[in-house]
Amino acid sequence: MKKWLSCSILAALAVPALAVPALAVVEVPAFTAYTAPEPNKGAQRSKDGDITSWEEKTKLHWYGHIAAKGELDLSLKLAGGLPAGARLKLTVTPQEGSAKGRPLDGKENGEQVAFGKFDVPAPGYYRFELEGRGNKLPGLKALVVDGAASEGAHFSMVERRNAASIHLGYTVPEEAKDDVEWFYLEVTPKTEPLWSYYMATGWHRGYFGMQVNSPTERRIIFSVWDSGGEAVDRKKVDDDNRVKLLAKGGGVDAGDFGNEGTGGHSHLVYPWKLGDTVHFLMRAQAEGDKTIYSGWYRDSKEKQWHLVASFRAPRDGKFLHGLYSFNENFGGDNGDERRVCEFGNGWIRTKSGKWMPLTEAKFTHDGHGKSERLDRSAGTIGKRFYLANGGFVEDTNETAVTKAYDAMKISAPEGKHPVDAELEKMPMK
Repeated sequence: MKKWLSCSILAALAVPALAVPALAVVEVPAFTAYTAPEPNKGAQRSKDGDITSWEEKTKLHWYGHIAAKGELDLSLKLAGGLPAGARLKLTVTPQEGSAKGRPLDGKENGEQVAFGKFDVPAPGYYRFELEGRGNKLPGLKALVVDGAASEGAHFSMVERRNAASIHLGYTVPEEAKDDVEWFYLEVTPKTEPLWSYYMATGWHRGYFGMQVNSPTERRIIFSVWDSGGEAVDRKKVDDDNRVKLLAKGGGVDAGDFGNEGTGGHSHLVYPWKLGDTVHFLMRAQAEGDKTIYSGWYRDSKEKQWHLVASFRAPRDGKFLHGLYSFNENFGGDNGDERRVCEFGNGWIRTKSGKWMPLTEAKFTHDGHGKSERLDRSAGTIGKRFYLANGGFVEDTNETAVTKAYDAMKISAPEGKHPVDAELEKMPMK
């Protein structure tokens, strides 16, 4: 049975800014918390980042990496006083292993609620779960982490709660760098959180992969950027710089996109399943200063390829280069969920018809992964690469890499390339 301690009302006091905190003290902004059981529901945030109100049934989760064994002294900095009858409990749980969380009851202490001390048995990621009871719960400014074990602790301090975006950059043999006409890759999702994008065959002008868009909808998505440099509004892109749709497959929606560059977008609502392998195939046909980019997919359980779309890109005239894959959490309210996807059996074919396997890749991440979200990695499993992000856990795979531009290598696939005679028979509608 849970034990709760009541706290009485305390008049709001001005917080003096005179004392200099010890170097080990970490104040984790309230706005970095995740909500459970539903992401981004049950709590309101003010413009200054405080949590101004939250519901009794909603739990708030902060996550941090504690660098050393020892003692933590935990408290909450309030935005105002503690309402009458409000009771708070903080449970600290290691993210790794099966250890149970230890609940700590809150006691009012001026403009803070103190939860006392927690002994850190081992370095690693920990979850700090706050629950509240009462007709009105207090506004929150920060989770305060003090004590010897707080030295070197790492928490994300920004409001963006996405996991880091991470990438595989494939090494193309020197002889094929300017001559890649076809790009083939297989993708196997190992997790399926909402707002995941497992991008398979990216290149210098676009991207092609699979998404989890809602609890009930999944998509295959293929997009190509315009030229001209407009970042937001496609209405500002003149006709000479616009990507043009040439063809699309059955059931495919095609249109515009913006806000991340602009271009031609296409997607198919398609119920891919967790653990199934989806095959992606890209083609570039250079024509003067333009290039036609076409993308097909098929499920591992079928032999028939399906066209997603074909676009003509202006001011190009190049074949495929800058080949890459990525793992992205494109909606930021559930970056505390783990995302893992495998990428393998990659091949390219040159304009002259020579097939080459893709066996080397470099790991990169965005700036969010450099400074805030360190729970990102890549590695190899057998003859496949993988990308993993989110979840606030450490990657224990012996092949895991975490530094930008770390290189990985897999064995070449046995046998020949998976497609060849089919290439000239790819459906165009």
